[in-house]
Amino acid sequence: MSAPASDPRFESARRRFLQGAAALAAVTLAPGVTLLAPRAAGAAASDKVRWAMLIDTTKCDAGCDHCVTACRDENGWTGHDRARTDPHWIRKVDLRDRATGATHSLPVMCQHCETPPCVDVCPTGASFKRADGIVLVDKHICIGCRYCMMACPYKARSFVHEDVTGQKPHAPRGKGTVESCTFCVHRVDAGQQPACVVACAEKAGQGAMVFGDLNDPNSEIAKAAGRHVTNRIRADLGLNQGVLYHGL
Repeated sequence: MSAPASDPRFESARRRFLQGAAALAAVTLAPGVTLLAPRAAGAAASDKVRWAMLIDTTKCDAGCDHCVTACRDENGWTGHDRARTDPHWIRKVDLRDRATGATHSLPVMCQHCETPPCVDVCPTGASFKRADGIVLVDKHICIGCRYCMMACPYKARSFVHEDVTGQKPHAPRGKGTVESCTFCVHRVDAGQQPACVVACAEKAGQGAMVFGDLNDPNSEIAKAAGRHVTNRIRADLGLNQGVLYHGL
């Protein structure tokens, strides 16, 4: 007699089967681009590190989108979905206080939650969180069910409906899979800053975005978090997001 679907042994076996089957399905998408499982990149991630970003909305101009452009250029996520909505690994959002009329413009992306809802609902384990807090999608295992998109409170994930072009070797993408901000994990693992942070400082000249190890008291982000009153979007959800905002 087969085990019922609610049996933990069944769920464990099913995950192992899906992961093993997906591993056999690696395909070359373009010269030098393959659907590499990002788990490999996270093998050396340490739970002693908590990568995070602090965004100072008082320095973020409504008309500036250098962070969006930098992310798109770095990760090659434009132009794949003409029939539906464009992907949005990062997007600018304008907020208005109904009582005072005050406005804020701020970038919103995957919030890299400590307890990510996208990971909880993923039936195959494709959505996962590295030990250092970065939330990613394993394109080999993603079956395109889009449960993670429904679970995300921040609308931070996109589904690839069509064939993609202009891919980057460090940011593999595939039709029928889900994608979102990775904190430019390929840059972080190489000791660099995310593309949006660099563009905000160099192109926009604002320095509204600070990235680093929140667990390191000597890091710039830890010091900035200590100087400013910071908030998390929908902090009431208790997700302990890795993206903090000042000035909201």
